[in-house]
Formats: sequence, structure tokens, C-alpha cells
Amino acid sequence: MFALAAVGSVFFPGLFLLIKHFLIRLIGWTEGDAAVVSTRLLSSLQAIMASSVGCVVISSCSDIMEDRHWLTDRYIVFASPYFAYDIYAMFLCYRHKLQVKGHEETGATIVGFLHREFLMVLHHIFMVTFCFPASVWWRQGRGDYFQAVLFLAELSTPSVSLGKVLIQYNKQHTLLHKVNGVIMILTFFSCRVLLFPYLYYAYSRYASIRVYEAPLAAPWQCNLGAALLWPLQLYWFTLICRRAVTQFNKTSTGTFPAGQHKHQQ
Repeated sequence: MFALAAVGSVFFPGLFLLIKHFLIRLIGWTEGDAAVVSTRLLSSLQAIMASSVGCVVISSCSDIMEDRHWLTDRYIVFASPYFAYDIYAMFLCYRHKLQVKGHEETGATIVGFLHREFLMVLHHIFMVTFCFPASVWWRQGRGDYFQAVLFLAELSTPSVSLGKVLIQYNKQHTLLHKVNGVIMILTFFSCRVLLFPYLYYAYSRYASIRVYEAPLAAPWQCNLGAALLWPLQLYWFTLICRRAVTQFNKTSTGTFPAGQHKHQQ
């Protein structure tokens, strides 16, 4: 287990540095631009890996509570360091935006980053401090199917990452951004907003109980995780939809303000 965590601790920041170096040396991008795109590429890669593991595990589970697959715990341990790496990568992106605006780096940069990305940082910390032990130890080898379904939440990440890159470089008026926006809304809604209701529905079918009884029968760790994570997904989905409507209105009127745009969380 510790060996896998060590591999993950090297793999994610190491690949980030490798991609950034490639973009700087071979394409000629600035360090800030290379850091932003490298962060998004690595987020998408992690999402593809997690989703692939989820599909493999789901397809192997006929008994959704008792069947096990060796990939489940191993990927959780390997990918956990990603959340610590991603906090630092997000900070680099935030610092780059300040530098573009001409702000000098000060101690207030960290405070500003934590204020702006508070929910995302809190989400990542929660994933490591609560979801990791809940997934590896507390569930006691049961429910690989449900864990794999949680992996599929990452299916929305590539479109979210691409959207951030397009907005960063003022490409929000392009056809690619519009098509990606539709994909992002659909995947985010189906893979994140509907995720927790589906988990309770699947458990109710397995236990032969009514859906509204599932939270009473489920372990407290599952209910706590859902109670804390689902409202975040609903909040972020609301932001996505609100910004999609705003962008549609700008497209209809033909106005595209110059300058930086707020990134969606």
C-alpha cells in the first residue's frame, strides 16, 4: 500500500513537470501558460484513468455488495496523492493569473488563493482525510461496485478542464467551446448530480427496501460522505448552468468582453 502511494506521489507531480517542460522547451510557451495547460491535461488524464478503472470494476461485479476486484483499493491508494498535488497545481494557476494582471507575489497570494478556491481545497482535503480511509478500511472489503460508480464521477472532468483552458485564452466564442459546454453540462449532471441518488437507488434494489429507506440502512460513513459531497456538486452544477446562460446571452447579442474571465470551479 505504501509503495503504491509513493508511486502516485511521484507520478502526478513528475508528469506535471514533464508536460510543463515539454510545452516550454518545444512549443515555446511561458511558464505560467504551460503550468495552466499541464494542470488541465493531468486532471483529464487522472479522470480517464479513474473512469476506466470504474468501468472495469463495474463490469466484473454481479453482486454489488460482495464482489471484489483487485483494482479498486489499489487505484484508490495510487490516486490519493493526486489531490494533494492538485491543490498545489491550482495555486500555480492562480499565481499565474495574478502575474498576468501585474500583481507582485506576496504572502497575500496564498490567502487570496484559499479564499477563491476554498470549496475546492476543502473538497480535496475531505477526499484524502475522510474518503480515503472510508474507501480502503471502513467499508471492510464490501461495495467495490459502489466505489467504482464513484470513480465514474470523473467522466465530467475532461470537458470541465477543456472549458477552463478555452476561457483562459478567450476562445469562448468558438464552436469547440459551445460543443464542449453541452458535453460538460450533460456529463456533470449525469455523473455527479445524479450520482448519489443512483447509489441509494442501487442499494435499495439490492436490499429490497424502498429508496427513502436506503439512507437509514446505509452505513453512516456513506451518508456523511453524500451529505457533504452532493451539495457541492449541486452548487457547481448551478454555476455551470448560470455561466452557460450568460455565455448564450453574450453570443446572442454578439458581445464578448475582453480580458480575463472567472474560471468555473
